Amino acid sequence: MVPQDEEEDTRTYTVVVNHEEQYSIWFADRELPNGWREVGKTGTKAECLKHIGEVWTDMRPLSLRKWMEEQERSKASSS
Repeated sequence: MVPQDEEEDTRTYTVVVNHEEQYSIWFADRELPNGWREVGKTGTKAECLKHIGEVWTDMRPLSLRKWMEEQERSKASSS
């Protein structure tokens, strides 16, 4: 018997992103959860995960990236 997680997944997924620019996948035939929006990529799980791997190069949440940029600007202006 093949474990369920190793069976071929033939469902269609869509790539989604939240307000913190964090990516995930969601079943294409289901309503998106609050706070997430589609980015225009739909396909197999593998295709969607590959797309995420190509576009999500900075895993830090947007709010953290902005805070770090502000810290750098403050540091530079006080030097």
